[in-house]
This record gives sequence, structure tokens and C-alpha cells, in this order.
Amino acid sequence: MSQTNILLETGTNELEIVEFYVNQDGYEGHYGLNVAKVVEIIRRQSITAMPEMRHPAVLGAFSHRNGRIVPMIDMAKYLGSTPITNEDAKVIVTEFNTVYTGFLVSGVNRIYRLSWTDVEAPGNFLQNISQSSITGVVRLEDRVIFLLDLEAIVAELNPSMAIRYPDEEQGAQEGGPYEVLHVDDSSSIRNLVAHLLAKEGRFTLTQKVNGEEAWRYLLDLKQHCEESGEPIDKYCAGIISDIEMPSMDGLALCKHIKEDPLLKRIPVAIFSSMINEPLARKCASVGADAQFTKPDLKALSDKLDMLIKETWGQPKPAPVEQKNRTASPFASSPFTASPFSS
Repeated sequence: MSQTNILLETGTNELEIVEFYVNQDGYEGHYGLNVAKVVEIIRRQSITAMPEMRHPAVLGAFSHRNGRIVPMIDMAKYLGSTPITNEDAKVIVTEFNTVYTGFLVSGVNRIYRLSWTDVEAPGNFLQNISQSSITGVVRLEDRVIFLLDLEAIVAELNPSMAIRYPDEEQGAQEGGPYEVLHVDDSSSIRNLVAHLLAKEGRFTLTQKVNGEEAWRYLLDLKQHCEESGEPIDKYCAGIISDIEMPSMDGLALCKHIKEDPLLKRIPVAIFSSMINEPLARKCASVGADAQFTKPDLKALSDKLDMLIKETWGQPKPAPVEQKNRTASPFASSPFTASPFSS
């Protein structure tokens, strides 16, 4: 199966997932993957062992189109079960973070078109037992599909693919800190970005777990600033957002922001593993000011800093001293009881 040519309208909060299953020692687990990351689905390939394979789930590599060498990961072995042995097993070839990877699975069922509102965020228990490798849950009539965080899996197996910020370039920067909203459903990504940007010193982060939560937070800020007369950039001078998130994705969030008379001035930088030419066009169509592929946090930070300076000038006094907040800056105000506060 080649990559789908079905194009979803930008900013409608829709996605398509391909459902696959993995036989795990008598249990058939059903999982999902965003079609936008799928290059093609092919039969099992002959592989060649690679030197210094860090994890037993990495079986080796195979030759793909145009002579490209693609590593293959046995998803059953990664999930702690015995290897996949069935003759009709499939390989899902993906591209994200500008890297091609083949995932060996027991079989593939079908493609579903969904709204991100149909995707539930995993609870804390599920996050803990899956080591944060599950980013969403889709409930069907007869089964549950878990959306896997393939970026985290690849980064675990190949640490060079993890989000990075060169140590020699870290340190306090002139002109900060600016108040920035960071939106990402992955707890590991949120923690890593907060840690790395805190070292840099240019931004003070408030973090939200999906676009819906971020949008409600921004509406809270907007109401407060309209009533108090304070500038919006005192509380949010820039936004960093992932694309794939339960409830509301980053493209729909960006579209909402850029259609709002007050919030539209805030620079929005999309930070996603899926940025390619078609996705970059989609980001531009909803008004995103910049798009960057994970894991290059340094380039994102530099660009956002430039956009914020061009838009707002020098930073306003920070509303609170605490950095990397997850709570609303209005914790001591009547907004505490608002359903839009986190």
C-alpha cells in the first residue's frame, strides 16, 4: 500500500490512522499510527544485521527504494514479547524527523478517518505502564486502539534522534526571558523541552498537554488582558506547538489563534516530527509563523526569539517568578475556579 493521497482539509482537527496489530505471546494488541507518517506498507523484507545494534528489537536493515538503507524494528520484541514469525507479516515504512524507519508488525487492518476529539489522552496509569510510549486511545465498538509514540521509540533505540540542544551553545541569552506557551501531549517531550530551554534562559514556559487546553488557557488570558488593559505578551509572547495531540491538534489551534483579533499577533512556531513540504504548506495555510522538525530545538529557539523581538520588542515584566509552569498565572484570582484554567 503506497502512501495515501487522501488530503484532509487543513485546520479541521481531523486525522487518519492506520490500524495494525501485534501478536504478543497469545494477546493481539491493536495500535494506530498517523497516516501522514507512513511512506508505504510492504511485505516482510530480507534484512542484514547492523553493527552495534543497541536493542534486541532492532533486527537489522533492508534496502528500500532509491538504495536507501532502512532499519527494521520488531514491534513485538520492543513491546517485550517473542519475535514476529508469521509469513504474512507486514513492514510499515515511516518517515518522521527526516528519518526512514521500518516497523515489523503482525498485520495491518485498515485506515480510519477520525477527529482529534475522538482521541482520548492516556491516563497516568497507562502512561506509567507503557513508559509514556502511548500518546492516545481510540475506542471502537469491539476493541481499543492505542496510538504509539513512535518518535519516543526511535529516540530510545537511537539516542542521536532525541531532541537536542548543543551544550556549548547553552546559557543565558540577551533580551529574555519571554513568556512562552508550549503545547505537546508527550510528557517526555514537555519535560525535555522545559529542561533544555531553562538552561538557555531566553524563555519562561507555561505548558499544556493539547490544543484544546491551550486554547482555553489563551481565552482566559485574553479575557484578563481585555479587562485589565495589560498587553497580551506580558503573559504569552510566543507559542511552540506540536501537531499531533488529542482533543485539538496544533493546526486547528494555530488557526483559532490567527483568526482572533487579539491573539493573532502572537508568533506561533510548529515543532513536530512530521514537518515535510506538504505539512509545511499546511502550517503556512493556518498562519504559523515558523515550522521546525524535531529534534532541532536550537533552530526553533533562535527563530522564535527573533519573531518575538520583531513582534513585541523587549519582554514585559514576568507575571510570576516560577518557571516552566503548568498552572494558570491567575491562580490567586477569580479565574482559579474557571473551567478553562488548568
